[in-house]
Order: sequence, then C-alpha cells, then structure tokens
Amino acid sequence: MRISAFIGYRPPDRLASQVAAPPYDVISSDEARELAKGNPISFLHVNKPEIDLDPSIDLYADAVYETARKNLDRFIAEGVLAPDPRRCLYAYRQRMGSHVQLGLMCCAHVDDYDEDRIKKHEKTRQDKEDDRARHVDVTNCNAGPVFLTYRARPEIDAPMRRATAKTPEVDFVSADGIQHTLWVISDPALIGELIGGFARIDVGYVADGHHRAKSGSRVRALRRQANPKHTGVEEYNWFLTVYFPHDQLQILDYNRVVADLNGLTEAQFLEKVQEKFDLSPAKTPKPPQPTHFGMYLGGKWRRLVAKAGSYNAADPVQALDVSILQNNLLDPILGIGDPRKDKRIDFVGGIRGAEELEKRVQSGKGAVAFAMHPTTLDQLMAISDAGQVMPPKSTWFEPKLKSGLVVHLLG
Repeated sequence: MRISAFIGYRPPDRLASQVAAPPYDVISSDEARELAKGNPISFLHVNKPEIDLDPSIDLYADAVYETARKNLDRFIAEGVLAPDPRRCLYAYRQRMGSHVQLGLMCCAHVDDYDEDRIKKHEKTRQDKEDDRARHVDVTNCNAGPVFLTYRARPEIDAPMRRATAKTPEVDFVSADGIQHTLWVISDPALIGELIGGFARIDVGYVADGHHRAKSGSRVRALRRQANPKHTGVEEYNWFLTVYFPHDQLQILDYNRVVADLNGLTEAQFLEKVQEKFDLSPAKTPKPPQPTHFGMYLGGKWRRLVAKAGSYNAADPVQALDVSILQNNLLDPILGIGDPRKDKRIDFVGGIRGAEELEKRVQSGKGAVAFAMHPTTLDQLMAISDAGQVMPPKSTWFEPKLKSGLVVHLLG
C-alpha cells in the first residue's frame, strides 16, 4: 500500500475541541445546526455548510458548496486551521470507555483504490458520490478522512508506539465522552519507516467512508483530464485517510426500522414471520449471537431465530444477518426490495441503543424495528477479499473519526 505524508491544516490545541466535528453523514442538517449553534469555528460550517443557509435550501444547490469553500477559506485566513511547516504523518488515538484504537492519519493513493488494492465491501450511491465529489472539488480539500483498516503488522505497531511516546499536540474529550488524541509525526526517519511498513502490505479495506473514498477517485479523474501536464505526483492523486490495524476495531450493530407492515395486520405479519424464523418473547432487545434478531412490535420485544435451511450458510454474503433478515423478512413480507432506495426503511446505528428503536416505533415513525447482531471484521475482510459486497448498512464502526482535526488540501 502506498501512503504519503502531507502538509496538514489543523487547529491549534486550544481550539481543537471547538473545531472538531462529527462526519458529515452521521447527523442530519437539523442536528448539525443545533451542534454548531454559538460556535462559528465548528467544522460543521465546512462539512455541513447548509447550516449557514435557509433550511429550505436544496442540499445539492451551488450555494451549499460555495458556502463550504468560503468557510474553509475563512478558517485558514483567521488561523482556525493553520498548515504544518512540513509534510507530516499523524497518529490519531480514540478512547471510548474501555475501547482504544490507534490509527495513522496519512494520504492513500487513488491508484490503490482504483486498482482494488483498497478493497470495498459496499456499493456507493450515485447521488452521494456526486455530492462528495463536488464538495471535494469546490473546497479543494478532503474535509473528512476515510476510515481504512489493514491486517495488523508488528513492523507498523512498533514505530507507532514510538510516535506516541511523546506528549501529544492535541488531547481532548468530546461531548459524547470520547477522548481524541493527536500526535504530529515530523521525524523523517520515522515517516520513512512507516511508509516502508505500509509498502509491505498487499491490501487495505474501507471500513467506513466509501463515498469519501470514491470522491477522491472521481476528483482525481476530473483534474487529470483537465491537466495536460499531469505527472501522477500532484496532490490530487492522494486522499485523506486514517489506517487502523484490524485487531483494534469494533463494529456495532446497525439496526432497522420499517414504517409500516405492508398492509398486514400484526397477527398476519407474525404468522408470515414464523415461516422462516422461530419466534419467542425476548427478555432483552440485543440478540445474543448471529442468526438471532430482536424485533420490537406492538410495544413488545420478541426474539427471532433463523430456521436451519432458510439461508445458505456456506455463502459469506448470504450468511450475514443483514442478508438473512433482508431475504427472509424485509423483502418477501414487508416489500422492502431495495433498501438503498426504499423510503419506508430507516437505519439506526447501534450507538443510539435499543431505546432509539423503541422511540421510533412508539412515536409512529415506524411500525416495527429490528435489533441486529453486529457483523464481524473477519466477515468484512472475507467478503472484500472475495470481491463481493455486503448489503447496505451492514456495519457501524465506533468511535467515528472527527472531521476538522487535520485537513488535506489538494494543491
């Protein structure tokens, strides 16, 4: 894998906690407005720029992207984001309760993505591709890093330990209780050792941020076409990433809420469900193991267990819990044929807890909710290695990477 040091634009330590913001795709515009209220230097003004415009605006309007660029320019002019004096790598550690993960913030090469050395496990949506590619092109930056992983290697672990032995440049706890710590790696020998370590890795994997990764590819193609002197060394050939070793990551459940019962009564629905699932009352919402599901319906939690022979256990994609639920219940019973496009289904990250599923149903926004068992990282890598893709919304990684801690400009 090719990685590169880069000139990072980042906030000084005293401002980092005010600038750092959630990724653009995990909160709504209304949530972003509330989070950024009274904070003119929140990075949400760059990665969710619609918060500075009338709430009725089309999220894909020209003014949205232009506002993002103006806000980024303002941040740089005012010193909210300032460039490091030389190309660096960055060690980024997150602590969420007892869970700790340490990654290397760097730039990955678009060729590794295009030639499938950086493997994907989800399909991208055209509208979201268009949005992120335009945001990158207009702002001339990667506003948020792509979350990548690789099979852990001691020759990378060792220099990372040395890089984090000194006092960090940034260290704060965000409002959600997650600690974010950043070290700047400027020593040429240490940078060379890390780049050499990654050069011996054959493949990486997109954990989170498929649309951000695809936008890097699309913008490189646009700029290469527009540049008759393209050499392949231009900054736009690289995109911002954080690489984490696989043995430090955790995947949470990614749950489902469906708006209605597809014209069925509750009794009719339960009867159909029992064709492919064993059904029983559940003491707790969270399913204890794969092929088990929690279902919230009519104010009660029930346990669903997929019946033997109802799915192909030998197929790595068909054996996923998200596939079992989709193929045996969501599609044939509730009529959710394409969960990427169907407006009747919504997806809720496990970080919000079972209470959020109950709230959605009790409020009338959903008729039934499903609590999933998390997909494993081994499943993700096996499916990626096989050149297959998971159903949409199969994985929810926590903690999420903050945007705005380090920004990569494309030139």
